[in-house]
Amino acid sequence: MNIIHKLDPHVADLIAAGEVVERPASVVKELLENSFDAGATQVTVEIQRGGMGLIRVTDNGCGMSPEDAGTAFLRHATSKLRDARGLEAIGTLGFRGEALAAIAAVSRVQLLTRERGAQEGTVLTLEAGEEISRSPAGCPEGTTILVRDLFYNTPARLKFMRKDSSEGSSVTAAALSCAMSHPNVAVRYLREGKEEFHTPGNGRLDAVIYSLLGREFAKTMLPAQGSGDGITVEGYICPPANARGNRKQQYFFVNGRYVKSLLLQTALEQAYKNQLFTGRFPACVLFLELRRSAVDVNVHPAKTEVRFLQERQVFDAVYRSVQAALHGEAARPELHLPKPEETDAVPEAEVREGPAPAAKPKASNPISGRIYSRENVPKAPPADMPKIVEQLVFRQPAAEYGREEQPREEVPVHRVDLTKPPAPEKETEPPVPEKKRETPEPEPEIPAEKALPPYRILGEAFREYAVVETEEGLLLIDKHAAHERILFDRLKAGERGPMSQQLLEPQVVKPGAEDAALLLDHLPLLEDLGLEAEDFGGGALLVRRLPEGVGPEDCAALLEDTAEALRLGKRPGSLGQRDEVLASMACKAAVKAGMEGDLRELIPVVEAVLSGRVKYCPHGRPVSMVLTKAQLDRNFKRTGG
Repeated sequence: MNIIHKLDPHVADLIAAGEVVERPASVVKELLENSFDAGATQVTVEIQRGGMGLIRVTDNGCGMSPEDAGTAFLRHATSKLRDARGLEAIGTLGFRGEALAAIAAVSRVQLLTRERGAQEGTVLTLEAGEEISRSPAGCPEGTTILVRDLFYNTPARLKFMRKDSSEGSSVTAAALSCAMSHPNVAVRYLREGKEEFHTPGNGRLDAVIYSLLGREFAKTMLPAQGSGDGITVEGYICPPANARGNRKQQYFFVNGRYVKSLLLQTALEQAYKNQLFTGRFPACVLFLELRRSAVDVNVHPAKTEVRFLQERQVFDAVYRSVQAALHGEAARPELHLPKPEETDAVPEAEVREGPAPAAKPKASNPISGRIYSRENVPKAPPADMPKIVEQLVFRQPAAEYGREEQPREEVPVHRVDLTKPPAPEKETEPPVPEKKRETPEPEPEIPAEKALPPYRILGEAFREYAVVETEEGLLLIDKHAAHERILFDRLKAGERGPMSQQLLEPQVVKPGAEDAALLLDHLPLLEDLGLEAEDFGGGALLVRRLPEGVGPEDCAALLEDTAEALRLGKRPGSLGQRDEVLASMACKAAVKAGMEGDLRELIPVVEAVLSGRVKYCPHGRPVSMVLTKAQLDRNFKRTGG
């Protein structure tokens, strides 16, 4: 008895349609790609009922002859591929010859097309893949295709469709990514009769991002570009402070094709390493151009997955381009105060009496007394800066709220030169033989940092934030986050080696059996970072040495955080085990929020922030924000002063 038999052609078409046409978004994507391949410069997409009722795509491309119009709906019929050699270097978005046949098999389709230069066009009607009619018609050059009643003849697929609003959102996302892939094509998208977006088609990627993702998104993006090994990367990325809670706004395009690639995603996020808070993800719009033969797009029927011949080179190209863009990022975000309500506005006559004020002068630098504006802000400290700095003083804040502040001796401010390494103390300087002094080794070159602007430390707010007056305005610095970053960078760079301190009394800590086993498995790594411990039995550890700056009172918390860092370091998108442990150690050693100390200790932290070396804590939180004088004036309604 024969149990193997050939399927009916219609059933085979339905199976193929299930691979290519998953939902209305798949139809829109395939039809848009056909329009791009046809050389269209203007495309209009319209959907109704989330794409289940109607999908209409109109373009001004090359159009089709009457003969090609009928052939286009046959399976594996295509104008983009001739033989097997063509698969080695695919240069078009479509090439399988399955999309139109799959769409027609599960819907009612009407095609209007006219070839360029032809006197008349063709109208073709199909239902469930069968041609119903074909006749000449008057229509503009190009192609219009209407897809109605999607999945009307496949109830098994129809019952898995989501609500029209959800399907419509998926169609919008698919149309958006397609429109972004071709900035030189003007794409207009209408949903339920309302225009959702319209790209200009002028070839400018920034204009497309503005049209599709909005002004607020576009104005914060950083340009990224790079090339090497025959790979070109160009596009935009978001600054770490504007990272998202998911990866939905990561757009990658390879040779003009929108793709989803774990390799590209990993390269992007590795470039943001140590700059993103846990659970935050960067946004990007990145275009990669490489040899057609170096990428395989014949991986999945949806053609959104690709394989690279040289994965290492592709990874490096994206990684280097993104890192270069991040290094040129602005120093710190601006703190935005809410705008005063119109109902709270005070008439100008009540605010200020007397004659009208004179023309508003340029802002005066409250630190140096010099007049500055956007055009003439000093690039380096003025010549009289040492004298000015000597006149600045600190005052110690009250130990507790509500308690009278105790007088404290005024301490002159001093400036630390961050461009030079600290000189060793005399008592620890080893004697150097005279013969070695005659031929000293050249000192390594240290890149000079940008000149620091004038500043004045005003004090602390809530014992957590340093308040600094600069030319930009009032700079608020999270002292713990900034100090944590300084320590993390120092530890990671190994500037002073694995510094640690021997405990006079070894500490017995019980982090639990699971954490203890995890820590014992990574003892070589922990010892390399200055944490020495051994098994004490019963899920306990005996700690003999701690990293520099961590006190015995923090020993138990450090082990707990270190175990969690080791687990976190194995997860995708993390800093890696070593860096996660370093971040944990830096956190424990950094100055604590709420602790009161000498304000002179803030000088290195403030200058590290002002120099631009410190922008984010190891997990991506911003360490500073600026409150401008203009914002204060606006909120205090000092509009004329």
